[in-house]
Amino acid sequence: MDRANPAFGPIAELAALVDRFTRVDGTHATPIERLLLVRRSEPSEPLPGLHQPALCIIVQGAKQVLLRDEVYRYDASCHLVVSVDLPVMGQVIEATAEAPYLCLRLDIDPGEIASLILQTGVPVAKPAGTDEVRGLFLARSTPALLDATLRLVRLLATPEDIGALAPLAEREILYRLLRSEQGPRLAQIATAGTHSHRIAHAIGWLKQHFARPLRIEEIAREVHMSASSLHHHFRAVTSMSPLQFQKQLRLQEARRLMLSEMLDAATACHRVGYESPSQFSREYARLFGAPPGRDRQRLRELA
Repeated sequence: MDRANPAFGPIAELAALVDRFTRVDGTHATPIERLLLVRRSEPSEPLPGLHQPALCIIVQGAKQVLLRDEVYRYDASCHLVVSVDLPVMGQVIEATAEAPYLCLRLDIDPGEIASLILQTGVPVAKPAGTDEVRGLFLARSTPALLDATLRLVRLLATPEDIGALAPLAEREILYRLLRSEQGPRLAQIATAGTHSHRIAHAIGWLKQHFARPLRIEEIAREVHMSASSLHHHFRAVTSMSPLQFQKQLRLQEARRLMLSEMLDAATACHRVGYESPSQFSREYARLFGAPPGRDRQRLRELA
C-alpha cells in the first residue's frame, strides 16, 4: 500500500478490524444486521452466485467479479456496488495465509435509498448511456466514505452502541454513495418511474417465478413497459436478456437443491422448471464446469 495515499489510514484500520473479527476463513455475520465480513487465506475458484444489492469494500487482497463477459477487478483502491440482484461469478485472486483476503459487505435496501433521496433532496441525474445504468460498478473509495465505514465497523468492538449508532453510520454511507460521481446509478434503481427502477421490479418478479415458463409480455405488463423496451433496458442493467437471467436463476437454485436438500439431478431439474434433462445437464455443465452429478460430488468432498 502507498502510505502517501490519504486513504491508507482508514484502510489499514479496517483491515485490522476485519482481521480481528474473522479468525477463520469464510463469510461471517456480525451483530450489525446488514454487515458481513469475509476472509480467505488462498485464492478461490470462480464461484457463481446471486449477488444482492450491496457495497463491497476490500481492505486486503483482490477479487474479480464476472457479469457474463464483463470482468470487474478490484482491490483496496476502489469499491464495488451492486444495485440490483445479479447472477455473477466471483473469484478471490490475491490471498495468502500471511496476508489473507479481507472484505466487508454492507447490504443495501433500495427502499432506504429512496427515503434518503426524498429526505435530503439529493439530485437524481439521468445516466448518459447504456453503460451508465449497469447494475454493478466500481468506484474510487473517497476518504469520506471510508471514514463513515470505519465508524460502522468500529462498533463491533462496542456492541452496546450498535443499536443507537449503526443506523446513523449506515445512513451516512448510503449518502456518501449517492453524492459520489457514480451516485446516479444507485439513485436510478430506487427512484419510482425510471427505467432502472422498473427493471429492478422485473428482476424481483423473475426471482419469485423463475420456475414458470418465461412470458415477456406478462413481465412487461407487470412493470408497465412494452416488451421491446423491457428487453432493451433489462440488458442495459444486467448485461443479459430476461431469458438468460432466468436460466442463471434456475441453474443456481438447482445446484443449491442438490447440495443442501440432497436432491438428485433429475428431481432438481424438474423442480426449477426444466422440461428436458439433457438440456439441463448441458447448460449446468456450461455454467459450473461439470455435469450435475459430478459437480455435486465435488462440492460434497470440499464441504
